[in-house]
Amino acid sequence: MTFRRFPIGLFLVLAVLIAGCGRADSNSSGSDASESPPDSVRPLVEQKIAALNDMRESLATTIDTPTVDKSTFKRVCKPVGQRAKQMSAEEGWTVQQLAERYRNPAHKLDPEARRLYEQFLVSPTQTDTWIRTERNGTDGWRYARRITVQSSCLACHGPKEQRPKFVKTGYPDDQAYGFEQGDLRGIYTVFVPQSSSVSK
Repeated sequence: MTFRRFPIGLFLVLAVLIAGCGRADSNSSGSDASESPPDSVRPLVEQKIAALNDMRESLATTIDTPTVDKSTFKRVCKPVGQRAKQMSAEEGWTVQQLAERYRNPAHKLDPEARRLYEQFLVSPTQTDTWIRTERNGTDGWRYARRITVQSSCLACHGPKEQRPKFVKTGYPDDQAYGFEQGDLRGIYTVFVPQSSSVSK
């Protein structure tokens, strides 16, 4: 009897509130499966970007600080960029290296990448993340992984006055200096079209 007298409008309000809380909890946990692509795609992306990062770190260890010049850049940094372009062409993804303090304006963070970058700034132990998004009208996912400054990177990215001459002359608007070992240098981002999950 008491149940039947309970205002039905109040039941509806409570139902809406409970449903809303449930959605908020799932979003805040970051466990929503739609945020990342299916297992047919996700491990491949993460493995290839991990390999790209390993390549960057391995090449960086070969830097001989007293003799850093343009040939060092071609030997150490350029191959990483070339591999990212090759990966984009082979897989149909868009692979980028982006930063807030960039040397090349082509590596400037876009608004969405900036939000991802800021996640890593406030969470120093976070390695990577996925989001559901769209690019130029195409639905898909975007993966981001942190790029950490290695000690050898400071030859070109350390104190402003200690940058190599080719950097000072070749990049007059350079912002990629003043870092310390372990700093967040930037992020790799990969846009994966939804069609990739069908074709893989």
